[in-house]
Amino acid sequence: MPKTEKFEYWESQLNGVNKAAEEFGKFGVELHYFLYDFDSLSFQKMVAKVLDFECDGLLFSPIFHEESLMFLDDYKKKNKPVAMIDSDIKDKIDHYYIGQDAFKSGYLAGRLISFAVRNKRNVLIVKIAKEIDNTSVYLQRIKGFYTFFEEHPELTNFSFSEITIKNPDVNLLNLEMFKNVSSIFVPNSRAYVVAQFLEKQNIKGIRIIGYDLLKENILHLNSGIIDFLINQKPQEQGYMGVNYLYKKIILEENLDAVHFIPLDIIVKENYM
Repeated sequence: MPKTEKFEYWESQLNGVNKAAEEFGKFGVELHYFLYDFDSLSFQKMVAKVLDFECDGLLFSPIFHEESLMFLDDYKKKNKPVAMIDSDIKDKIDHYYIGQDAFKSGYLAGRLISFAVRNKRNVLIVKIAKEIDNTSVYLQRIKGFYTFFEEHPELTNFSFSEITIKNPDVNLLNLEMFKNVSSIFVPNSRAYVVAQFLEKQNIKGIRIIGYDLLKENILHLNSGIIDFLINQKPQEQGYMGVNYLYKKIILEENLDAVHFIPLDIIVKENYM
């Protein structure tokens, strides 16, 4: 898993893992942590160490898609149970997946964007990530988003554009990017970056949809700048990942291959 410094989402994942470690430690489960910096080179160095480590099962988040494919090619030779959280790589290795259906979550975001529209709507997709091309979840969300509109041809008053910034820095945004924009889809947890910019420029009336209950996201949800957040429940993912391995290795249970986390829609009125 990634190191959690500056990454609130992954801190929540790790909190779930730690909760499971405490609970299942009573039954002989011992966890060993391999945490990497959030870049592909650090990831590759860490998975090389994982390949040399002997264990009974693996909890894994395949953030960097191509690198993860190569790692799983090697790891499947160990013939050990694998549980994936956050992201899923299908058909590469027998495994269990705990997380959201990324395609459906993007499809849901498209539906939310389409609500209560009476005139022409210019939709901007803001991609804020260093290595978008390697993040399968990211691409699946965007694909699901576009698919919603492709499957609803009656929604003829929508047009789409995209921008990409490599870092979550509000100073990388400018007014020209948001000219005539009415709705914004941020397909990861960094909707707050866009919200900060709009607040700073006193721009109102733009609908924003993003992911995850980060503190900054919640702040701008409560202030009305962010309209919708899709909650991935990262702590539950971390906990359930260890739980699956416990049931498989210790209890030797037969388990469903997929545990989808429900697509919770959070607005300021239902945030607790």
